[in-house]
Amino acid sequence: MSRYWSDIVSKLRPYVAGEQPRIPGLVKLNTNENPYGPSPKAIEAIRQTADDRLRLYPDPAAIELREAIAARFDVTVEEVFVGNGSDELLAHTFQALLKHDRPLLYPDVTYSFYPTYSLLYDVEAIEVPLDDQFRIRLSDYDRPCGAIIIPNPNAPTGIGLPLSGIEALLAAHPDAVVVIDEAYVDFGGESAVPLISRYPNLLVIQTFSKSRSFAGLRVGFALGHRDLIEALVRVKDSFNSYPLDRLAQVAATAAIKDEAWFETSRRKIIATRENLIRELEALDFEVLPSLANFIFARHESRPGAALLAGLRERGVLVRHFAKPRISEFLRISIGTDEECARLVAALKEILAA
Repeated sequence: MSRYWSDIVSKLRPYVAGEQPRIPGLVKLNTNENPYGPSPKAIEAIRQTADDRLRLYPDPAAIELREAIAARFDVTVEEVFVGNGSDELLAHTFQALLKHDRPLLYPDVTYSFYPTYSLLYDVEAIEVPLDDQFRIRLSDYDRPCGAIIIPNPNAPTGIGLPLSGIEALLAAHPDAVVVIDEAYVDFGGESAVPLISRYPNLLVIQTFSKSRSFAGLRVGFALGHRDLIEALVRVKDSFNSYPLDRLAQVAATAAIKDEAWFETSRRKIIATRENLIRELEALDFEVLPSLANFIFARHESRPGAALLAGLRERGVLVRHFAKPRISEFLRISIGTDEECARLVAALKEILAA
């Protein structure tokens, strides 16, 4: 059927999502999902809303949710944009804010939706190499550009940048939009949200999928100067006026208000991550310093693809990227203590074989 395609379709390199297996009993550490369920208050909000009102369209402006997010981050409602997961927000951002006469800059090892969106929306982009320690070197971004997008912490490395570095980047590029993708910031990173009031070129994107365990519900939000938010709204309303359904809005509103659940969940994940790093290092893995709910690790002598296959044979799923520079690494999501113990036991079996 390819003869019916638009020209752009054959040029795309679609994003490849992590495997969602149907095999029961697997330890699933491959898609960075939160091992703990959403806030009970969010579940109750869904129960109370799942009634005859579902015949009505949801609030297209998602006012109550935006008010709750604004209160949580000490910004105004006009500085908040919400959408159907942070991936949709990124798509709107590429269309609305990142296509200019000069190129977009982002790391060469990073979230693989960036090159996908660059192709889809015809955004000229330059990949800026990470350094030898797989860190983002901000001095490498000191070049003419139309915009910059950086995940902080980066994915799949998990390495974060300090807030001072983000501010220096913003100050160095006052005429370029700087997007900080903070999907994993709640696991130890420093959010750039406090800089919004001083830098009108800053857009911060976050998601409910990771630290608030909403991967299956799809809610994301962006924070920035109202001029940037207006651009996103104009694109959204030209594409889909109702991106967030009624259940997603009430659940996310309840979740953002449940600070106690949020703190308990993320602290458990951080503690498990640090323990897993120690155990893997004892097995001769190099583990990059992570501020995310995953780690990026390679063994000193065993190939990444072989470890991936061995783990799967033992019922443990992790993520492997067959790409230059990182093909020996495994990205391992942080599960429960029990799940991570099964991972370590499986790795010990493989390494002893």
